[in-house]
Amino acid sequence: MTTQLRTHRRDVPPQRRVPALASRLTGRRGAALTLVLAIIVAGLAGALAGSSEAPPRGDGYPSSAESAVVAEQLESFPGSDEAPVILVATKGGEQLTGADRSRLENLAQSVAPGSHQPSPVTPSRDGEAAITTLSVSTKGDGGRTVERIDSLRSAIAEQAPAGMTVEVTGGPAFAADITSSFDGANVTLLAVTIGVVALLLLLTYRSPVLWLVPLAVVGVADQVAGWLTAAVGEASGLPFDAGIVSVLVFGAGTNYALLLISRYREELHEQQSHTRALATAWRATVPAILASNATVVLALATLLLATVPGTRGLGLAAAVGLVVVLPAIVLVLPAALALVGRRVFWPFVPRPGRELRHEGVWATVARRVLDRPAAHLVGGLAGLAVLASGLLGASLGLSQADSFRTASQSADGLVTVGEHFPAGLTSPFAVTTGADSVPQTIRAIESVDGVTGVHPAGTNGEGLARLSVSGEPSPGTPAGLDLAEDLRTAAHQVDGADARVGGGSAELLDARAAADDDLQVVVPLVLLVSLAVLVVLLRAAVGPLVLLALNAASALAALGLGAWLDEHLLGHPALDVQVPLIAFLFLVALGIDYTIFLMHRARAEAATHGTREGVCRAVARTGGVITSAGIVLAAVFAALGVLPLVVLGQLGLIVGLGVLVDTLLVRTVVVPAATALLGERFWWPGRVASRP
Repeated sequence: MTTQLRTHRRDVPPQRRVPALASRLTGRRGAALTLVLAIIVAGLAGALAGSSEAPPRGDGYPSSAESAVVAEQLESFPGSDEAPVILVATKGGEQLTGADRSRLENLAQSVAPGSHQPSPVTPSRDGEAAITTLSVSTKGDGGRTVERIDSLRSAIAEQAPAGMTVEVTGGPAFAADITSSFDGANVTLLAVTIGVVALLLLLTYRSPVLWLVPLAVVGVADQVAGWLTAAVGEASGLPFDAGIVSVLVFGAGTNYALLLISRYREELHEQQSHTRALATAWRATVPAILASNATVVLALATLLLATVPGTRGLGLAAAVGLVVVLPAIVLVLPAALALVGRRVFWPFVPRPGRELRHEGVWATVARRVLDRPAAHLVGGLAGLAVLASGLLGASLGLSQADSFRTASQSADGLVTVGEHFPAGLTSPFAVTTGADSVPQTIRAIESVDGVTGVHPAGTNGEGLARLSVSGEPSPGTPAGLDLAEDLRTAAHQVDGADARVGGGSAELLDARAAADDDLQVVVPLVLLVSLAVLVVLLRAAVGPLVLLALNAASALAALGLGAWLDEHLLGHPALDVQVPLIAFLFLVALGIDYTIFLMHRARAEAATHGTREGVCRAVARTGGVITSAGIVLAAVFAALGVLPLVVLGQLGLIVGLGVLVDTLLVRTVVVPAATALLGERFWWPGRVASRP
């Protein structure tokens, strides 16, 4: 048995060849110095960047989009720093009397901010609702808008007539609800993420002590990454979602830590010196960790070529976060492990002479797959195709009312308005046109099916006029998007008007177009980056192409499964426009992580035992750590579901499911089967000769 256990160690360099850096890093003096330097660097990062604030969430379309041009033009109009909110009144399905409408008018006049008067009260056709609009200031940041809307709602709640429900909705109300819904959300996300990681590490290592070490290192790295990404966002002006970055840092950092510690425990069964065992493990795993980190960072960097500012900001911030976590795992974690020694694994302390079982469940799975590789490959690919079919008929683009995971008054108010009035009333289109072409533009717009009203909204004194256009469809629905396209077609045909359509569903239309463009640019680059890293790591051409194709198929399967579950189980009508691109990038880049973990070990084993047996041994020895890493990463991304926006929950669902599919099916069945069928051709034009 001893001989069987040690044969796979031939790929590990002799003890004298342990790199000087690894020896110094894991020595007691070097480890202590490393930790001191790490504390100093973290303190400096906090002192220099701790007060930075990233820009708030931006628009989902680029500055060159027609909606963005219209928004910029509107800033030159009087009252551009104000926006309307809608007060919608109902009485639980009862008819509103003339006296009720008078009470609503008096209420609106009482709570109207500033000197602006509310619009006349308009009853619905069924007589069960009435609306009026107020102008509120949009000066200042999102916090000021929240204060104004909260103050308005409080005043309405105090003064509303008995038996009458008055809801506040419209653009500023939506913005306020989005901002306030994140109060404490990132803290909740961090707490859930830490709890999930701690629990899974505890279950993985079965030690009450060991899990604290990687969790502490990754936690500090996440804090430093938070400071630095905020500073980068502030300097670049690019917005990003800090919750996604934090989840990515925790997930990737924990995965790297699992790989290193797993190999360290393996080495402790072979060597008396825990520092030498750690140095050997460091040398064996760091190339895979570096390649994995480089893949994800470079893939995220491709987002800088996207047109949407928020997408570029996410790519930049997430890349910075992963660059921060790399030295934490490669340098700080080994130093911490070196100081605490092998007793950190208590009560199951690995020692030489204690058998390390490799012929377990993963070895059994690997041998069954490799006994019939063609059947398992076909079956695995068929399963991926079935999952990917969930993309057929999937819708893209969430309306405002569907954007919140939790209830909000603005979303509820939008539903109320849609039940009694044309739904587009809550989010009118803004049309800019030449002041001399207003009559022609109005006629052209009124001729479009679905338009319920066109109202002049002033001029800017520079030859430009504004029109407010309301429509029948609800904003963001397919019918609303069709109306936006029809409006633009009609407006653009008015000679000499230079008319443009923004606001309402036009913004979502531009966001969808930008997402489609970004998908066509970024996806090929992500695949090329992943392929390049695999080629360099494996020193082959055939194998990396096969692995990349399987990884892309896995990503499509996850998107299909996630889209189907999101619609049929969670009840969301569509995916957010940004989800397919971000999810595909994460799935490919993070999936390549597990490919690297497996195939880096497979190449080393193949040098001694040949490709087929080498892959079998690699699955047996990495199956446990890859599965643990996949479960941790899936659970961490699932934690995004605690955040209030549906888009984040969708992203967490798809990436979490994709990681599990990739870990349990692709990396365990499909990749070994494909590698076994190719045999030595997998490494072409290189060669991995089996040594006698």
